[in-house]
Amino acid sequence: MHDDTFNMSIRKFLKMVGVSSQHEIEQAVAQAITSGHIKGNEKLPVKMTLSIDSANLNINFDGMIELE
Repeated sequence: MHDDTFNMSIRKFLKMVGVSSQHEIEQAVAQAITSGHIKGNEKLPVKMTLSIDSANLNINFDGMIELE
């Protein structure tokens, strides 16, 4: 394993996940507000799962997204 290649690959993956996730969250919240499912002042519990099957990794990250 080449540490620099490994590190850069991880960073690239996390950047893609971060940007894509933010976009998806923004769209989903906007649609939920438009449809009346949420009001727009809630705190939304959020969960992210990271898994790598071949490395036997499966971990959940829990957090909160505040709309106001």
